[in-house]
Amino acid sequence: MSKETFSFQTEVSRLLDIVAGSLYSNREIFLRELISNASDACDKLRHNALTSPSLIEGDADFKIELAIDNKAKTLTISDNGIGMNHDDLLATLGTIASSGTGAFIEALGKDDKKDMSLIGQFGVGFYSAFMVSDKVEVTTRKAGEEEAWLWISDGKGEFTIEEAKRDERGTTVVLHMKKDAQEFVDNSRVTHIVKTYSDHISFPVTLAGAAGEDGEEAAPETLNEASAIWTRAAKDITAEQYKEFYHHSAHAFDEPWVTIHNHIEGVVNYTNLLFIPSMRPFDLFDPERKSHVKLYVNRVFITEQADGLLPPYLRFLRGVVDSEDLSLNISREMLQNDPKLAKIRSGLVKKVLGELKKKANKDAESYAEFWGNFGIVLKEGLVDDFAMRDKLLELTRFKSTDGEGLTSLANYVERMKDGQEAIYYLTGEDENQVSMSPHLEGFKAKGVEVLLLTDPVDEFWLQHITDFDGKQLKSITRGAADLDNVKSDDADAKKDDDKAEDAPVLDNLIAAIKLELGEAVKDVRPSKRLTESPVCLVADDGDLDVNMERLLRRTGQMTMGLPRVMELNPTHTIVKKLSERAGANGDDELLKDAAHLLLDQARISEGETPADPAAFAKRLASVMERAL
Repeated sequence: MSKETFSFQTEVSRLLDIVAGSLYSNREIFLRELISNASDACDKLRHNALTSPSLIEGDADFKIELAIDNKAKTLTISDNGIGMNHDDLLATLGTIASSGTGAFIEALGKDDKKDMSLIGQFGVGFYSAFMVSDKVEVTTRKAGEEEAWLWISDGKGEFTIEEAKRDERGTTVVLHMKKDAQEFVDNSRVTHIVKTYSDHISFPVTLAGAAGEDGEEAAPETLNEASAIWTRAAKDITAEQYKEFYHHSAHAFDEPWVTIHNHIEGVVNYTNLLFIPSMRPFDLFDPERKSHVKLYVNRVFITEQADGLLPPYLRFLRGVVDSEDLSLNISREMLQNDPKLAKIRSGLVKKVLGELKKKANKDAESYAEFWGNFGIVLKEGLVDDFAMRDKLLELTRFKSTDGEGLTSLANYVERMKDGQEAIYYLTGEDENQVSMSPHLEGFKAKGVEVLLLTDPVDEFWLQHITDFDGKQLKSITRGAADLDNVKSDDADAKKDDDKAEDAPVLDNLIAAIKLELGEAVKDVRPSKRLTESPVCLVADDGDLDVNMERLLRRTGQMTMGLPRVMELNPTHTIVKKLSERAGANGDDELLKDAAHLLLDQARISEGETPADPAAFAKRLASVMERAL
């Protein structure tokens, strides 16, 4: 096959532009990334060889070799792992296959000077080679195949692929160093980098010896300890070593927020080394909700997608789990039903949630940062994991009308007013809009705290959990607001109560509005929740909550909205004036227009649009004309 020329995927081209502009503050991490890729290639082949031993026949010792050519100014990284064929090269080194990266790179491009280490969140470590190289050559041969291939690029938009010769399986990457990167063809510099960043790699990483005066090359030097870090005692591992293993296993560049390293002995023996990132991984909201914790059996890599190992709501975890008791030849299908794996899963979940509880109790500020990153995912467990629901509920945090910080349900209950019997909440899509909702007015006046829930998952877990600590969870947009029993020391609230007692009877106005609006509303009644706004819409008891209906309509699961209950504020000037007109003349054109305008105003205050925008505009103009 003759040489083929390809253009990089658009996202890769943008990424290479950023990389070429010194993406990282410490360029040396390119070597860590390439060694990490080589280690993954060896891991994959070792796993494949469990079922196809012929793949490693005659070469069963996995290794990663480095070589420096001072004259040519090249650094070479070779492995005898799985290797790649023509299609693999196209898919792996021509595109970024992970979803969501295009938008991420576009966001990075708006401010190239900010913390670009974020780029590592989507595993594009290979492209970091272009920070130090003006040309990269990749020669590779896939295990079990005869053909070898040569991939070449200068990182400026194109790459070529052609047939090549390679006697053994594996991949060799040759970096032609830029003039300002000559430090990376120095033996001592390369040795230092490997010992700093890649000591934990479980395969030997060797550096070819330089030729002596007699022309003989010195024996290759092994630079790393080459033992799986998780098999060592925690007391023998430094924080820096943990961090570098996290970077390797997660292909990430942030600091681990929490490290969980345990060896469990019991019915099932296993070791876990898990990390909670300090930043959101780019694919956190991928619809497939895949796990990224690698499963090993006796230090042999099995899979990164063991569906039964951890629940989807803990998919932000990174790291490894290694068990002596699972079968090396276990298939993914068998894994899903393996009782030993279920035991491991149960132990891991309890351990992780326990660590989160400790962190929440010990350092609320740091936990709030974690919650901002991963709370929306953790709350999925309130729907998915009945067994852990109570523990998850303890970890859940909420914004509320009480202040700018986060609160737990337990702290909310401690602050409840005398006479308050329920935990009140308000759901919506936008925090600012929710905090300005007219439904909150009566609660604010009474000093009653309301939880503000703006994540889509909130509507779903609230279908499963209806109380906490014996207190009912109650939406303030559903049913009547009964705040009469709540005692308030606030003088303004008492004035509002007195004002409400002096409010006019609205029977005539309510009858006129019902007659005009017909089936557009389910009912019309005086409100106990409004103090400033003239009107609001609420769901009747037993009906869908307002925000839940909005979500279902948006996803096409509902076409028509349900009619709502219209509540009128008896103390509002507009309502008082309309009540007077209704008493004098029930058949009043202004009154009819006002009924529709009040309904549309209530919709607008919830972020909705009027049912008939043209009719709304016409009525508004008519009422303004009369007023002027």
